[in-house]
Amino acid sequence: MGIEHIGFIGLGKMGRPMASRLYDAGYRLTVADAAPDVAEGFVTDHPKAVTAHTVDAYRAVDALVLMLPNSAIVESVLEGDAVAGALRPGTLVVDMSSSEPLRTRALAERLAARGLRMLDAPVSGGVRGAVAGTLAVLVGGEEADLAEVRPALQRLARTVIPVGPIGSGHAAKALNNLVSATTISVTVEALRLGERFGIPPETMTEVLNSSSGRSNTSENKVAQFMISGSHDSGFALQLMAKDVGIAVDLARELGQATEIADGVARQWRRIAGEVTPQTDHTAMYELIGGDR
Repeated sequence: MGIEHIGFIGLGKMGRPMASRLYDAGYRLTVADAAPDVAEGFVTDHPKAVTAHTVDAYRAVDALVLMLPNSAIVESVLEGDAVAGALRPGTLVVDMSSSEPLRTRALAERLAARGLRMLDAPVSGGVRGAVAGTLAVLVGGEEADLAEVRPALQRLARTVIPVGPIGSGHAAKALNNLVSATTISVTVEALRLGERFGIPPETMTEVLNSSSGRSNTSENKVAQFMISGSHDSGFALQLMAKDVGIAVDLARELGQATEIADGVARQWRRIAGEVTPQTDHTAMYELIGGDR
């Protein structure tokens, strides 16, 4: 029969548009969020969806999708709140959060002992990608489980990439954001140095985009969100710093040296401690500018 009824926990900036796309695709939805009235508001706008007032509401779902801030909250929801205990044996748990890869592997083992299956499927593409359905979904886990949920994931994404065994999706997401954060850091420093020498940042951006320094940052973030001063790409600076931290922590756990990544992590960790949760990651253009 495949997946027809999806539980969806986490209706934040990313989760709500993702759940909306699944609803529009015809999936039955049972939704929940920690913030008061958020799930009720979703149901008001999507009247065929239902709110999970208790864990028993998840007994009927074929798959449970989690879009939550971190591993600790994922574990708390599934185990501390006993959601996992309410799921029918064989139910597929899909963690689309940015979680820690090795903790994901350990959690998958504990869920398997309860008769549950698990994929990790974090996303890249930001709020705009979530709204447009153009995300990239990076999936770790069994191919048969991915095949079962792929039709639903394809309603959310332009690309669904199987990257390896359970935990691999979360590892790939963190490593991708490590590269992205590194590119932002060095691009902003180059722009500031060029400006100090007398090269306008608009001109330096044109140079980068016409030369070997071209990157996603120079093409899609500098003019649009940095130089413009809008700083509204839809991805928080503190979340980027968290993902960079996951990547370097994974390096420590695997015994892999990461000289450049360590420096990037220190910079993002420091600046993340100086801003609010609402600060966009493209605000690094202003925040690095004061470095000496």
